[in-house]
Amino acid sequence: MSATAGSRTPGGPPEEGPTEDGLAVCGLSVRFGRVTAVDAVSCTVRPGEVLAMLGPSGCGKSTLLRAVAGLEPTDPRAVRWDGVDLAEVPVHRRGFGLMFQDGQLFPHRDVGGNVGFGLRMAGVPRSVRVARVDELLELVGLDGWQRRNVATMSGGEQQRVALARALAPRPRLLLLDEPLSSLDRTLRERLASQLSDILRRTGTTALYVTHDHDEAFTVADRVGVMDHGALLQVAEPSQLWRRPGSERVARFLGYRNFVRGAVLRATVGEPLCRDLGPHDLVGLRPESLVVDPAGPVAATVLDHRLTRAGTSLTVEAGPLGVVEASAPGAHELAVGAGVRLRLEPAAIAHLPRAAH
Repeated sequence: MSATAGSRTPGGPPEEGPTEDGLAVCGLSVRFGRVTAVDAVSCTVRPGEVLAMLGPSGCGKSTLLRAVAGLEPTDPRAVRWDGVDLAEVPVHRRGFGLMFQDGQLFPHRDVGGNVGFGLRMAGVPRSVRVARVDELLELVGLDGWQRRNVATMSGGEQQRVALARALAPRPRLLLLDEPLSSLDRTLRERLASQLSDILRRTGTTALYVTHDHDEAFTVADRVGVMDHGALLQVAEPSQLWRRPGSERVARFLGYRNFVRGAVLRATVGEPLCRDLGPHDLVGLRPESLVVDPAGPVAATVLDHRLTRAGTSLTVEAGPLGVVEASAPGAHELAVGAGVRLRLEPAAIAHLPRAAH
């Protein structure tokens, strides 16, 4: 995984130094009248790296991608590739590939015609074009589907065709805008893993936009969190989960309760919290506290509901206050019942002191 250049201010995005390799976005802003859709965003994407921009709908991530593609005007030197300013370079001359959530396949062309379209427009000889189409269809698991009518294919199959088409011209940067969001969750999870493997096998440099946490963390080498047009933090997935740069980032990632290190240490025991200072802020999500008859924390059930992962609880846990917890399986836990909880150290977030 690629490391971020420069240092990171607490709670903010990395202060990225200049780069001459790959994509550099420097202080990029996009405004629509009085609305600032992208607010002074700076980031880099190194050659062969996948950077995911994660954030809620309307946070500016798709507008950022459109600006990088050249579909929105930018200030001089706000978008550079290998040190070259792209402000005056039109979309079709940037050498970037685009993939959208609906694939935008040509319904009147078969699979082979869709995948090879960009190569055909570029004047690539037919023999070379056919070989490249065959290569990519094998890569995306659609070997032998060259003559298939795209209208007869499932949504997941169509998205794999769209990916093959985007990769066909060997773009120096692939821009993916919510490419799996129209699919059901089970299919999206499977394709996210396949997409991650394909991007790495091809060494593709990519900027990937999504609102889905699992998708971003599966596909990307680094993840950026955006909100209200601002880039709040960029980090490798494991670092982002365990060390969100601010409470704002932590809440977006699913940490719903926050306690001081001293309170947590006194409640669950010193050995599990030896790295926490007494004044440190700790983020807890439902998976952070797990029902365990031998657990050190006594709690009372206030509410319970079934989820995909088991039973999610709202409990009153003494010094920790009202927090969420989880229980594996479909536990029948009545409101008012007493339970014991243990801490899952891998599921807590340690926030920097400046974040609180």
